[in-house]
Amino acid sequence: MRTIRASEVGAYQYCQRAWWYQRNGLPPENQMEMAEGVELHARHGRKVMAAGCLRLAAYSVMLLALLLIATQIALRLLQ
Repeated sequence: MRTIRASEVGAYQYCQRAWWYQRNGLPPENQMEMAEGVELHARHGRKVMAAGCLRLAAYSVMLLALLLIATQIALRLLQ
């Protein structure tokens, strides 16, 4: 008895013919489009990662600015 995986059910729901080709070991005819899609997703992933790093840097600079402002206020009050 063969185990059916969730990804296989999704592939079947999306396109029964593509599922059948994949199950029988036949390569897809749209290799170039699939490679372009993989590259597109990789580029998008890099952009998302860069955005997260920039957000972290922005929060760090904002926290540093607040600390400097608080230090400046404390120093003025002590004078």
